[in-house]
Amino acid sequence: MNSAHTKKHSTNKEVEKLTITNWALEDRPREKLERLGANSLSNAELLGILIGSGNTNESAVDLMKRVLNDCNNNLNTLGKLSIQQLEKYNGLGPAKAITILAACELGKRRSLEKAEERHNISSASAIYDYMHPRMQDLDIEEAWAIMLNQNYKLIKVMRISHGGISETAVDIRIILKEALLCNATVIAICHNHPSNNPFPSGPDDQLTKRVKNACELMRIYFLDHVIITDGKYYSYRESGKL
Repeated sequence: MNSAHTKKHSTNKEVEKLTITNWALEDRPREKLERLGANSLSNAELLGILIGSGNTNESAVDLMKRVLNDCNNNLNTLGKLSIQQLEKYNGLGPAKAITILAACELGKRRSLEKAEERHNISSASAIYDYMHPRMQDLDIEEAWAIMLNQNYKLIKVMRISHGGISETAVDIRIILKEALLCNATVIAICHNHPSNNPFPSGPDDQLTKRVKNACELMRIYFLDHVIITDGKYYSYRESGKL
């Protein structure tokens, strides 16, 4: 084998080692973010995810380390660079430069906004006030689950069934699965009565008992089951049935 071929083979091997796909799985930025969360990544790793690739001599992360080093490792300084200034780095074309500056702008805008205020839903009347606008005009029964944190702040609300005129079927497993996925520690359920009769039926009582038992098993607090009509509601908690 001649020396030129050996040198070329060696260069290819060096370039191959520089690509992120050849890194250990636990060190790859995307996989690391998925496993440990975004706050576990360095600025260069986060930017490396955005640009996707580097150049023949540097991985995306190494390229962004060099760019940040030239900015004194300051994201504010990075955000002040122009597209043309970023394009001077080998491996940063217009698309990647624009992506970096767009990310910097989003970070700036986020810092200017207030955190979203979560609804406090700690009572039957609060459940009614929040859900009535969604359910007041329904001509069939729907059941909804309300996922809350330990301070009764809303995490998410989801429709869990869409049924007939007089009843709707609810799968308890879906409620618990969604509660676990979003780390809810408090659950409430509600459904409407198109007849405008707020009082519970036998199946309503059975559903309430099943949800209560399932929540106790999973150590989740079952706040209430509220039946919603247009102008009135029935609360299992306020009626002493929970």
